[in-house]
Amino acid sequence: LKVDKAIINNVEITNGNLSNNTFIDIEFNNCNFSNTSFGNSSFIRCEFNNCKLTGCNFAESRTYNVSFIESNISYANFSTASIENVLFDNSSLRNSVFQENKFKNIKFRQADLTQVQFFKTSLKGIDFSDSIIEGMAVSIEDIKGAIINQFQAIDLLYLLGVKVK
Repeated sequence: LKVDKAIINNVEITNGNLSNNTFIDIEFNNCNFSNTSFGNSSFIRCEFNNCKLTGCNFAESRTYNVSFIESNISYANFSTASIENVLFDNSSLRNSVFQENKFKNIKFRQADLTQVQFFKTSLKGIDFSDSIIEGMAVSIEDIKGAIINQFQAIDLLYLLGVKVK
């Protein structure tokens, strides 16, 4: 299924299966897609405004030129997804999983990344300095080159085996 050039307001599809679809030039406003699978789907030039995407599966999806604004994307699975030119603005991604991702031009602006897992995903050049990264699970290899603030450095000291007393 290909959905093209639409504004979708106040739609609720929970525990659904929307896998293997293509969404182009779509604006999603106040939608609830909790626990829905978008596996192997493509999102091109889409915007999610104040949407609930809790527990969604974006595994093996392609996300290109997409904005997530004031949305709840907690417990989402982005494993092996291609994510390019994407903005996570004032959104919660708590407990989400990014595994073996290809990131290009990703921006986290005031995002809640509490206990997010990054596995085999390079974060080089990504600015986390105004986001919450408490409990972030990441390897020392993946976090190399990321931009953090002085307070966030304490949250990542565990990577060096250091304890702050």
